[in-house]
Amino acid sequence: MSRIKETVIEADPGLPVIRVIRDFAATREQLFRAHTDPALYARWVGPDATTTRIEHWDARTGGSWRYVSVHDGTEYAFYGCFHEVRPDRIVQTFTFEGMPDDVALETLWFEDLGEGRTRLRAQSLVDSIESRDAWLRSGMETGVNEGYAKLERMLADGSV
Repeated sequence: MSRIKETVIEADPGLPVIRVIRDFAATREQLFRAHTDPALYARWVGPDATTTRIEHWDARTGGSWRYVSVHDGTEYAFYGCFHEVRPDRIVQTFTFEGMPDDVALETLWFEDLGEGRTRLRAQSLVDSIESRDAWLRSGMETGVNEGYAKLERMLADGSV
């Protein structure tokens, strides 16, 4: 199995779907914890230039969440519901409050690669190709890449 060194972000031309894939030097349990523990999540999510404040976090099947990212004094709020939370998969909705009609249904899979490595696969389904393209133009790529780089550092230094 080939190793994915950097984050891969794909958009199928004919589907309103964004796929993200990245391998981490971490166990499946560590990656799951980084996505479900609010204190850890707030430390790594999003671009380097932002800070994140968790306002509500109930990472269980049927739970919900809301956080606010702050960049240069401007706040950007995001919220969603956890539809399913289990050690190998999280299914949730994701909404940016500035675009409340563009709700994504996200599925994250944590695939054990052995030797202390895990592949994270994420898929976001949105309402239309236009919505998908707006997500891609929003700076999402920077946030994903910088966020996962922060997560890699936290895993390497034992924070997770």
